[in-house]
Formats: sequence, C-alpha cells, structure tokens
Amino acid sequence: MAVSRRRFVTSVLAGSALAATSTTKLLASPARAASPVGDVVGKVTVGYQGWFSAPGDSAPIGGWWHWSRDRFQPPSPSNTTIVSWPDMREYTRSYPTAYPNLGNGSPATLFSSYDQQTVDTHFRWMQEYGCDTAALQRFNPTGDEGPTRDAMTQKVRSAAERYGRKFYIMYDVTDWLTMQTDIKTDWTTKMSAHTASSAYARQNGKPVVCIWGFGFSESSRPFTPGPCLEVINWFKAQGCYVIGGVPTWWRQGIEDSRPGFLDVYHAFHAISPWMVYRARTVEELDSYYNNVNIGDMADCAARGIDYLPCVMPGDLAGGHRKHGDFYWRHIYNMVRLGSQGLYVSMFDEYNEGNQIAKTSETQATTPAGANIRALDEDGVACSSDYYLRITGDGGRMLKGQLALTAVRPTPPMVGTPPPVTGNLAAGRSTSASSQNGSFAASNAVDSDAGSYWESGGGSFPHWWQVDLGASHPVNKLVVRLPAAWGARTQTITVQGSVDGSSFSTIAGASAFAFDPATGNTVTRTLTTTTARHIRLSIAGNTGWAAGQLSQVEVYASSGTTDNPPSAPSGLTSTGRTLSSVSLAWTASTDDNGVTGYQVRQGGTVVSTVTGTTATVSGLSASTSYTFTVTARDAAGNTSAASNAVTVTTDPPANSDLARGRSTSESSHVQSYGSGSVVDGDANSYWESANNAFPQWVQVDLGATRTVGRVVLKLPPSSAWATRTQTLAVTGSADGSSFGTLVSSAARTFNPSTGNQVALTFGAAQTRYVRVTVTGNTGWPAGQLAALEVYAS
Repeated sequence: MAVSRRRFVTSVLAGSALAATSTTKLLASPARAASPVGDVVGKVTVGYQGWFSAPGDSAPIGGWWHWSRDRFQPPSPSNTTIVSWPDMREYTRSYPTAYPNLGNGSPATLFSSYDQQTVDTHFRWMQEYGCDTAALQRFNPTGDEGPTRDAMTQKVRSAAERYGRKFYIMYDVTDWLTMQTDIKTDWTTKMSAHTASSAYARQNGKPVVCIWGFGFSESSRPFTPGPCLEVINWFKAQGCYVIGGVPTWWRQGIEDSRPGFLDVYHAFHAISPWMVYRARTVEELDSYYNNVNIGDMADCAARGIDYLPCVMPGDLAGGHRKHGDFYWRHIYNMVRLGSQGLYVSMFDEYNEGNQIAKTSETQATTPAGANIRALDEDGVACSSDYYLRITGDGGRMLKGQLALTAVRPTPPMVGTPPPVTGNLAAGRSTSASSQNGSFAASNAVDSDAGSYWESGGGSFPHWWQVDLGASHPVNKLVVRLPAAWGARTQTITVQGSVDGSSFSTIAGASAFAFDPATGNTVTRTLTTTTARHIRLSIAGNTGWAAGQLSQVEVYASSGTTDNPPSAPSGLTSTGRTLSSVSLAWTASTDDNGVTGYQVRQGGTVVSTVTGTTATVSGLSASTSYTFTVTARDAAGNTSAASNAVTVTTDPPANSDLARGRSTSESSHVQSYGSGSVVDGDANSYWESANNAFPQWVQVDLGATRTVGRVVLKLPPSSAWATRTQTLAVTGSADGSSFGTLVSSAARTFNPSTGNQVALTFGAAQTRYVRVTVTGNTGWPAGQLAALEVYAS
C-alpha cells in the first residue's frame, strides 16, 4: 500500500538555496489573475485525504487503514501513524482503540472516513468555515486500496453536493511507476464520470484535475520529463484545467526539484508548489516569501499561469503553530503576494500534524501519556475549530472581504474556554533536578503505572516538575508509586508558578506515606492556587536515597458555573444588495443579561451588535453566503448558534452571469470543450461532434437568477466566414426540466458585425441556460465561442 508522506526535506530551512538568493526583491504590485474567479481561482481549496478506516466500517481494504502501521492491529502508542488526535465530539460513530483512556477517563476512540456521516461532518465544517473546494487525494488505485478510494470518491461527491462545496481529483503519482498509462485509464473509466456532478470543481468552464509529484527529486517519483509532459497534454486534450502540485524549488530546478523539468511545470494551467515541512517559524516563511514566492509569482504571471500556493497551519507535533500566528503569517504572505488562490495542506492530515479539522483542545481529550500534543501545547487555550476559523478569515482576506492585515484577527477561543476536567498533568512536559539512568521525569506522567522517575545521586532535596500547558486553579494532587513496592515515606513540598521561574508554596513540607495496602497512593487536597507549573520538592525518602514518583496527577476546581445565553432564533434575511446582506433575529435570554450578538459567516465573526439586526457589508456580488448569530452575556459566555440562513447577493448591473461558471454539453471534439464558452477567451470555442444534430451546450449560473438576454459569439477572426446556425435557447431551475426562452430559428454570425448574435426575451427565473443547435451552414456541428447571459 503506497503512502505518500510528502515529507522530502533537503534542509529544513532550505539553507543552501536561500543563502544563494537575494533577500531584497520586492513585488511592485499584486499580480493580475491569469484566469477569472472560478472554483479554484479566487477560492480556498483544502487537501482532503479521506483515508482513515477501522474494522467494522465495511471498507473493502479492511483494518485500521492509515491509523496503524500494522493495519490489522488496533492503533496504540507503539502502533500508530498519527501525531495528532481528532476532536471526536461530532461523530455519531466511533471505533475503540488500544490507546490509553483520554485524560478525562473516557475511552480513546477514532472515526472512519468510510462512514458517510464522517465525510458529511467534514464537508459541513467546510461550509461553515468558508472552505470552498476540496482536493480529494487519489493515489495509485490499481492496488488493494483502489476499491476503497473509488467508494470514497462517491462519498465525497455526495457530501459536496449536500453542503454546496466543490471537489476535484488530485492524483498523487508517488510510487506509481505505471502512472503514464494507468492514470488515463482511471480518468476515462472511473473519475471523469464525477464531472457530471454540479459539485465537481470547474475553472474557466473546464473540470479541474491536479497531478501532484512531477519533478520531485525523490526516488519514489523517478519520472522523466517526456512522460510527464505527455500526461499533462493528454488531460488538457480531454478539456481539463490541469493544476501541478510541484516541488518548492521548481523554478530553479534545485533542492527538491529535478533539473530539466521547467517545460513540464510551464505546461500546467496552474502551479501549486509544496511547502509542508519547509518552514518552522514565521521568519522562515518570510524568507521563502522574499526568496522563492516572489520569483515564482512573477514567472507564472509572465506565462499566464495561475499561482495557487500551498499554505499550512504548521506541524502541531513539532510545536510550529505558535497558536495560529504561523498559519496566519503564511496566509498573509501569499495574499499580499497577489496569489490567485490558496491550497491548504491539509484538512484531515492527522498523520503529519498539519490538519485544520477539529482537533483535541487539551490533554483531557487526548490519550493520557501518549505524548500527543493538543492545541493548547504552547500554553494558549484554543478551541478545537480554531484553525478552521483562521482558514475562514484567510479566505475573506483573499477575497477582499477583510482588509489585508499581518495581525491575526482570529481569537484562539470563541466564548469561554472549555471546562477544565481530568488529570491536567497527563502527557505534559516535565523536568527534574536530576535523574538516575533511564528513570526519566516523563515516566511520572505516562500511562504506565509501573514506570517511574528517580532522582540522581547526591544529598536531598531533589525536585520534579510538570508544565500543565496553561494556568489552572489547581486544588488536588494525587501521587503514586508502583503498587508492588514496599512502604516508604517521602517528605514533599508542593510549589506552583505561572511563569516557570518564580515559585510559591502551595502546601508546605509534609509526610507522603506510601503504603502498598492502599495502592501506594497519596491524595492531597490543596488550597486553590492558580498555577501552570507544579513542582514537588522532595527533602527525604525512608525507602531509598532519592526522590521517586511513579505517577503525578493534578486536578483543578471548576469554579462557579455561569450559564450561557439561549441561542438566538428566527434568523432571517431582511434585504440584500450587490455587496451587503441585512439580517434580523429574535433576542436571546440570559440569567446575567445579554450584552451583544455576533454575526458569523461560517466560524468567522463578521459583525458585532447590541441589537437584533445587523447589516454585513463588503461582500462579493452574485455570491452565496451562510450566516448564523450567537449571543454573549456579561460573563463573556457565548450561546449556541442560531438557525443558519443562506443569502445570495445581487449581481452587478448588466454583468455576464455565465462568466467562469460550470458548463456541460451533449458532446465535443478534440479539445473544444464546453468550458470555452465561459472562459472569456474570444478565440477558444466549443464544437460538438460532427454530423450528429441536435447538439447542445449549457451553463449553470450557480443559483436561480432573473435573466432576459443572451449573447452568442463565434471567434471574431475573419477566418471564420459567415454562417447561420439554427438554434433555440431554453432554461431550467433544476437542470432536468427545461422551458423555452427563445424559440428555434436561424441566427446569422457575420465577422463584419463581430460574429455575435444577441437574443432578448421576457424576464425569466432560471439557473441553467441551454443553447440547442440543430443546423449550421458553415460546419456540420454546433459551434460557440461565448455564451453570455444577462439579467436584461
């Protein structure tokens, strides 16, 4: 089973290449998009693995696919492929593992991507947090994973249709040595059928396909330029918009890129250079911006290639995230660069720790002692959806709905932090004054009751310390030794600190009597003290000349509960314009009084008001937005969300409603696909199969619109002689039942008048506009270079 970790690192800072490049380059002004806004240009795309499975989920592959190294054994700390733990609260079905219980005592369970509810949950999150498009990863499907991946494509399609998202196929050619033949067969016999879905992503009217891995210097991708270029051109001949997932150093042909591939890279419609594991700090991101990204952008702009760079939240396991500052800086850099879109790596990559999907917030919801970092790993409390909320704000900044800002606008928490429960010390970072041999300080916070810390030689006192990750109102301590040890008493002082340097005494020196008759456990109630660092200073031990601790558990008080407000109700739209939506709702109630409301687009707060009405401005015309409202009280609590309302802003006056929209057709020849009628290129065109009238071409306006005029064009060149096509225009609200907008008649296209025909009709409500051609005096096929649709 081939698994691409995409983790090729020549030097983490790419030092040799960066050092050889000037750091003084500046971008004069944002680059103009090579293509109009579509389903990837001007949008946020997330990489979607969808590759997790578990016994009992009916997946053909069987076992713990991508959860375990040995997929036929349950995942555990010694049999795992993951470094992050998902927030499991919204999955209706979960599967028990061999991990220790969570810090709060609950069983450690995981999800299966093969459950439709899992995929639906992920795509609902995409809808709520402004992720426009999902790039479904597809590895070599000819082996044992093929049937499971085939089924996952259908599950993703269903979820995308259900939640109004787009998706496309992203082929990863890692270890796929027969790729040149197999990838074409897979597309024509399986994957191309999904382009019939209204949810399949299109750019410039063409179905989107990405090929990830051409040109990488790793031995798992040994392809030479010729076969790669042939595959790209083959997909383009199928009428596809082809994205290249390329090496970081593609333009120079160094570091992670093979030399001699520049013609291959330049053959793509869009380029998305890989960045995962290339940078660990904000400073390194800035170095790539100055030394790599600016030059990449200029190269693409000069050749009419869309630049869709990879952005990443950072490796959670490696401590790179800096509570969101790393991710925001990456997004900010790529937006100020003028990138045509963003590709987020990744949505559900719990294996590499680069996921933005909901993740365990604290050690209370992470397996105890498994050394898996939660989102608060650097001491800042973060809600499980934090990186989804950052993605939503980043998308707004990309689309001009939020001012360009280097300062992260997304708070780590929405409302109050989650209640503190469970053992706060489980799996946390530890330190000690010394240790004896292999008896490390971390043994006192792992899940093994038989392992222990023992201090080194020398006279007392010795100390042991744990960092809880954030300050808590600590009020209880449980200390254990291995159950089989003989009785002994240790004299221990309990100290606390908020900064790790200045400690105060929580409980003075006292005897901790460990007795095997009571499980060698001592429990102490403490005076409630706010502390992040807990230190046990040991002044003596009657059983051994050293400090000894098998397990240390720390607990905090929950405090007085203040209930959040009730959720606002009856949210409705009361008006809309080209760039704004007005909303109203019914007030919430609260025991301490409601102080205000937050209007949210997905997880992003777009307006804060004290009353029960709001107007959200700065929106894009002809665009669908979904809003909810939450209430806040005087204690800072946030309510549950109101009902959601979806509103489409008005189109601009006299604009072409069809530009860049999805298209379909009865047939086409060679590379003359239907996408050409909405791509804005006067010289590209759709041509149907020959001698097979009637033929049709159709555009999906994305939502039901008021339409009253269509403009049909052929290429303006005089090489296109005058011809008459007999055609009709029909419309449909659902894509299946069509009514006549313009009756069939002969329409003459004359190069002396621009080779275009304008047809006006009574205003109609329609989403799909179809032109059906039954005759052509210039060629035995239907031909159109443009199908423009207007409100009047």
